[in-house]
Formats: sequence, C-alpha cells, structure tokens
Amino acid sequence: MSDLSETRAILGDLISYPTVSWDSNLAMIGYLADRLETAGARVEMLTDPTGAKANLWATIGPEGDGGLVLSGHSDVVPAAEQVWTSDPFLMDERDGALYGRGTCDMKGFIAATVAMAPHIAAANPKRPIHFAYTYDEEVGCLGGGALMSLLRERGLTPAMALLGEPTEMRVIEGHKGCCEYSTYFTGLEGHGSGPDLGVNAVEFAVRYVTRLLALKDELRARCRPESRFDPPWTTLNTGALVGGVAHNVIPGRARVDWEMRPVDWSDADFVKSELAAFCEQELLPAMRRIHPEAQIETEVIGEVIGLEPMQQNEIRDLVMELTGANDTDLVAFNTEAGLYQQLGVDVVVCGPGSIAQAHKPDEFVTLDQLDQCLSLLHRLIPRAA
Repeated sequence: MSDLSETRAILGDLISYPTVSWDSNLAMIGYLADRLETAGARVEMLTDPTGAKANLWATIGPEGDGGLVLSGHSDVVPAAEQVWTSDPFLMDERDGALYGRGTCDMKGFIAATVAMAPHIAAANPKRPIHFAYTYDEEVGCLGGGALMSLLRERGLTPAMALLGEPTEMRVIEGHKGCCEYSTYFTGLEGHGSGPDLGVNAVEFAVRYVTRLLALKDELRARCRPESRFDPPWTTLNTGALVGGVAHNVIPGRARVDWEMRPVDWSDADFVKSELAAFCEQELLPAMRRIHPEAQIETEVIGEVIGLEPMQQNEIRDLVMELTGANDTDLVAFNTEAGLYQQLGVDVVVCGPGSIAQAHKPDEFVTLDQLDQCLSLLHRLIPRAA
C-alpha cells in the first residue's frame, strides 16, 4: 500500500471518531497510540484531570533534547448545527478530495505523520522524532499548555517543531495570539415598571461592549507600521451578549463573550487594564449605588501567545528549502506554535488543506495536498533525525 493510500485509510478511521472539543478524545488517542506503538514508538497517553481527555506523546529514536516534534490537535469543532452534503463523521471521497469534519483541521496531517511512523522507525534515527497529539486546542489550547508544562518539568527541549495546521503547504512563520473571555454581570432583578429600583445587568453589559468597540479604534491607532499581519492591528470581537428573561423583568444577570487577537502582548495588557479601569471607575460604582453586592467578573477561557517571526529559525529555513518556498507568510488564526516557541523550540506551521475550509460544512482536504505533505515529511525527517 502506498503512503498516500495508507494516509487516506488512517484519515478515514480518524474522522469516524467525533472528537468535538467538549467530548472525550480517548478513543481516538487510544487508536493513535496503538498505531504508533506497533510502528515501534514509545508511547504515553497523558490524561487531563477529568480523565476524559488525553494528550499523546510518542517518540522514535533516542531520549533527550533535540530532534523534531510532529504536532497536531485531536479535537474538532461541532458539526451538529451545520448542513452537510454527507455525514461529517464518515469520510467521503469525491473528485480527488476527502470530506469530513477534521479532514483539514487537522486530522489529515495527523494521518500523514502516523503513516510515516514505520519509515521513521526503519531509519533508526540518531535524534528523537516525537509525535504530539493534543486535546482542546479549539477551546484555548488547553492540551498544548498541559504538554508544555510536562516537557518543562522533564527538562526536555526538542530542537524543532512542525505544526501541520491547514496552510495549503505554505510556510507560516508567525501568527497572532488568541485570548478568549466571558465577562459576567450581576445586578438586581425587579419589575420593569420601576427601572430605577433594580440594576439592569444587560444595560451595563451593553456599556461594556460599547467600551470594547471604542478600544477597537484605539488598537488601530496602536498599530505598528511594519506589521505584516492582515489586518495589521490587534483585533477585538464580541461573540455574544446574553441576558434577560422577559420583556417586563429587569435582568439581574448578563454575560458578554469576547475575544482578542493580539499582534503584540502589550496590546493584550492594554485592553485588559483599560477594561478593568472602566469597570472599577464607572460601571461598578453606578451599579453599587443601588445594589452594593453587584459584581462584574471576567473568566479567562484561554490566553494563547502568538508565534513571533524570528531571525534565526532552523525548521523554517529547512521547510522552505525542502518545499522550494521563496518566502514565508503570517496568518491571523492561532495555533499551538507559540507555546513551543516559549519552550525554546524553533517552530513553523505548514500543513495540508486550507483554513478556508476549516470549521465549515463539507470540510475537505485534497489528495494532492496530502501527497505534498507526505513528500515534505519524507525529505524532512532524514534531515531532522
């Protein structure tokens, strides 16, 4: 069986595991562990505190620092509310493309790395080749953060990491960070006919969103002229404002879900300090004049640092050489790459499929993209090992 046929078969198996972020990924991780162990890897399943999720860390070659990490996340976004042409968790092949939830984001890359494992073991690498498959990337890179903490505890620093997020095999050397928050407003319920006797949590949430809108313009003004991102400034997005129970009831609770994509971490600090000051100096005093127990609390869903382009980057230069790329790109979407960079690892993002297909109905990856990915891995691994 060719490597492409093997990759296609493995991908079909992976798609059949509905690893939506809020569900367990243990069955898929167990499948991957069995495949890699059979190929000759030393395998660890690293469960989270709930026992319902796990990272997979596997190694072929010697122990110790150096070597290469092939990294991907096991979780996918939901498909239940989308209209698909075919079953999202049953891979369907049409016109040279493989359809299914996660085909490009990012089970296609994972399948390619597993297909390569027997070749890696047969080559008897002199430096370690690691396989890292994480949980809950889509909801804040939670598994990636746990894995980095473990590697720090062990004092283990790989030399390079390749993250196979869908880039159409373009070489990506930088991306923005991603910070997600939920801000909760606790006011005082009452009858709608007496608005001054209650604290309308929805109205104060609206004022909070209005401040977020003003900060969007301020972030544009902070944009560095040399920024290569598109858009070049740090962005804010209000994802949801939820509150209220009826037309004639003063709402006592409200929630604002919002996110930020910082170009520079100083922008994140700026936004958080501005919002904290706004709440402490304006919103909370107004709320507590009527109800002293009124509260505004922000929950951090996830704060993931971006990937900073570096002058010295061994894996970027190597992937450019092997793919024939003349330049690199930056992207606005977030990955686990910045976590590896914080650990001291040279990292690049390059994988099969297009981000334009990710998270959408009828997600797909083409066989040609998978073939290009396999070609890169065949040439990269001997150089890295």
